[in-house]
Amino acid sequence: MDDIQYTERALGCERRLYRVAIALLRSDADAADAIQEAVFKGWMHREALRDGERFEAWLMRILVNECRNIQRKWKGRPEPLNEQIVSAQGAPDPALQDAIRRLPERLRLPLLLHHLEGYSLREISSILKIPETTAKSRLYQARSALRQALSPEVGR
Repeated sequence: MDDIQYTERALGCERRLYRVAIALLRSDADAADAIQEAVFKGWMHREALRDGERFEAWLMRILVNECRNIQRKWKGRPEPLNEQIVSAQGAPDPALQDAIRRLPERLRLPLLLHHLEGYSLREISSILKIPETTAKSRLYQARSALRQALSPEVGR
């Protein structure tokens, strides 16, 4: 992949990268740092990408790793407040935002990759380096947790 192709493809998935980074890190500054580092590392290793069709999933995998690197540096640092999970359709219902925020990362990430970004189970398993059946199970668990958190009986 040459320089121009890489740049065009990376810019083409910039919004998706941001939505995933902000969902994981919940801070604009940290999300921007993770994206910048992921794009840079992708640039440095662009020759290692064998299948150009998998570019976006490959770059997303690098981003997830960078987000986890930033999270490791947080040890002891309080979690950022007042950040919103960004939706492609605009701001989602505040109750839904809160329920999604409360999900553990292992459930939240597959849910966002599938429903917000439109990745298939196969792509999610590749990005997260988990078996496809595990990705499917985590999606099911995340949906169940959201259903339970949003059901009217819970508030009674």
